[in-house]
Amino acid sequence: MKVLFVIDRLELKYFEFNDLVTNFWMIKSLLERNCQVFITTIDMLKLKSAIAYTSCYKSYLKDENIFYDKDSLSEIKIEDFKLVLFRPDPPVDLDYINATYVFDFVDRSKTFIMNDTTSIRNFNEKLHSLLFEELMPNNIVTSSKSDIITFLNENEEIILKPLNQCFGGGVMYLKKGDKNTAVIINSMTNNGKNMIMVQKYIPKAVYGDKRVLILGDEILDYCVQKTASNNDFKFCEHNDNNIHKAVLTDDEKIKFAKVAQKLNSMGIYMAGLDVIDGQIIEVNVTSPCYFIKEINNHFGCRLEDTITDYILTKTGQFLSIQV
Repeated sequence: MKVLFVIDRLELKYFEFNDLVTNFWMIKSLLERNCQVFITTIDMLKLKSAIAYTSCYKSYLKDENIFYDKDSLSEIKIEDFKLVLFRPDPPVDLDYINATYVFDFVDRSKTFIMNDTTSIRNFNEKLHSLLFEELMPNNIVTSSKSDIITFLNENEEIILKPLNQCFGGGVMYLKKGDKNTAVIINSMTNNGKNMIMVQKYIPKAVYGDKRVLILGDEILDYCVQKTASNNDFKFCEHNDNNIHKAVLTDDEKIKFAKVAQKLNSMGIYMAGLDVIDGQIIEVNVTSPCYFIKEINNHFGCRLEDTITDYILTKTGQFLSIQV
């Protein structure tokens, strides 16, 4: 089966041996099953006479690592792939959105796309977490300085988040009485022009946040705790010192199963919830990291095979073919 991965430009640059990223493990597992796996980035997508194409490289497996042949660049109609994994990283800017439009011209009876590009385009990872508002800390989405100051006075400690960044980029902590309050708010909102999400600070954030993994309509049993690094208040550096084995409570599994089922119904089959003290602070749907290397080490499993089994089964069900 021919499979296409749409990955991030930076990931393509450091593609070989990059076992910290989820795509490495997924591609490796698919190659081990004799799938033909090609890789591309959003700038190599194109439309010709309303037909979607991409320039792409063929990947291959050698000595337990994956590579791509830099001389293998070829142009292929996207409908020639049975499966597309659309996983470029945010920010969801105009280039990202335009890339999702290309897939509007792909016949979904011929090609299964995961996650669904229309659903991703319509889902803001900060703002649409409010679909599960009852599972979140107190919050507002606004560009109004007065709204934010009122929220700060009511909650005393808050987190301010831009709506389209990733990896903790631009996220700020603010405490009532801080002399930089006006400067921080003006900077975050671009002087009242840009909406941001503002959340009540959760004190247990000092212990980090859990990454809860969604696959289809289920919550995986595997879980990691991400802790802060470099004297920051948030996780912002992917290394072994900041990623620890964690356990989901029964209550968390029950609560978050409802999230998985809702996302699955929207065509979002792979997602990661960031959770603090049982509360969702963000829903990652663009290129969710499954921390496969760390989970395999902590739990003695092969998580990539679980994911690949699901992907191939789902593709077969969707296209009514044997894969």
